[in-house]
Amino acid sequence: MKIVMCASEMVPFAKTGGLADVAGALPAALESLGQDVAVILPAYRCIRQAKLKLRKAKEGISYTVIGNNIKVYFIENDAFFDRDNLYGDKNGDYKDNLKRFAYYCRKSLDLLAEINLKPDIIHVHDWQACLIPVYLKTIYKDQPFYRNIKTVLTVHNIGYQGLFVKDEFPTLDLDWNLFNMETLEYYDKINILKGGMVFSDLINTVSHTYSKEIQTKEFGYGLEGVLRKRENSLFGILNGLDYSIWNPETDKFITHNFSVQTIKDKYKNKENLQTICNLPAEKNIPLLGIVSRLAEQKGFDILSDALPAICKMDIQMVILGTGDAKYHLLLEEAAKKFPKKISLHLKFDDALAHKIYAGSDIFLMPSKYEPCGLGQMISLRYGTVPLVFRTGGLADTVDEKNGFVFDRYTAQDLIETIGRALKVYKSKKKWTELMERGMQCNFSWRESARQYLKLYDQAIAS
Repeated sequence: MKIVMCASEMVPFAKTGGLADVAGALPAALESLGQDVAVILPAYRCIRQAKLKLRKAKEGISYTVIGNNIKVYFIENDAFFDRDNLYGDKNGDYKDNLKRFAYYCRKSLDLLAEINLKPDIIHVHDWQACLIPVYLKTIYKDQPFYRNIKTVLTVHNIGYQGLFVKDEFPTLDLDWNLFNMETLEYYDKINILKGGMVFSDLINTVSHTYSKEIQTKEFGYGLEGVLRKRENSLFGILNGLDYSIWNPETDKFITHNFSVQTIKDKYKNKENLQTICNLPAEKNIPLLGIVSRLAEQKGFDILSDALPAICKMDIQMVILGTGDAKYHLLLEEAAKKFPKKISLHLKFDDALAHKIYAGSDIFLMPSKYEPCGLGQMISLRYGTVPLVFRTGGLADTVDEKNGFVFDRYTAQDLIETIGRALKVYKSKKKWTELMERGMQCNFSWRESARQYLKLYDQAIAS
């Protein structure tokens, strides 16, 4: 099968968030299953400055090859893409983002015909690539080359929709008839994600539970009606985890590598973590780890309310991340008050993140909503028992066999669930069984790629 992936960012070329990780890992996993994959990206400044071996595909298009034979094409336009950042700067989003990504989408489609690359599937990610299915079924629909190309849209986070004032509609080169509530109009604005949802052959999001949640008012961000209409074309596929990076048996960032068979060596990592975080190196005190953006979406509103009660428990906590100033302040005060209980690190530190996943007993992830989430998958791999709120990808990966789950989003429920975990922790046998079951979970990209292949087959048959 020929698949073209269109995304606005991709590891290792350009990254602001989790979309880049998916766009980097999925093509490689699909190729390993024998598929023919290409990727199209904007040629941002960071890509032009990287010392890549770029070849010319044609004027304004360069490419490089990764994996065995994955061609990654870069759409060049210095006026649009030669900037410090991908989407905006300290003043907010770039004012011409609609023009920039409309150009990227048109050029991506033009490129296919120009180099005679006719895919079975174009797989688009998030609003920045959503005009591709729109154009395919409007401007390009009568061109023979584009017939029978099917599209799949992956929504990574429905909160980001690509909203623009309607005065910009002519930028899109579309008929004004398409500015209506059935397609691209949203409360008198242009909504690019909505257009992608309406025109794509199939839609998926990054967990089964999240695919259900976004059809409700609470999680749909105003697009729940559109998604309910397309309920039979909407699916959930979990993101995979890159086990070449997240593997306790080979992890270079941790002091003692370990496996299910040598799970006792995990405690040497706990001792190391306690030491570098200036916490008393006490083996039997449960150590809670958090690696997160410090934001309400990540559960820090209820965690803040629960903190006084948690600090009365016989526990230690290591917290790593940055985010909202109010949570910085609150956590700094708590860390000053309880220096032998809380070790706070307000920064991004990849090496320390690995050490927290390996050395903690419990991984706290009480997110209010979480489309997929990787933290819980990583912690399971490292035998660190996740404690989560039942939402999105957390609900699909954590249950009472491998972790602890609470169902009401309140500080009291969080406190009670931590209390429940601490009771189980006292039974070494039960706790070891939890750890072992977690370490045996498999969230590989290969499995996710197999699910995507089924989705592509379904799109082709539609």
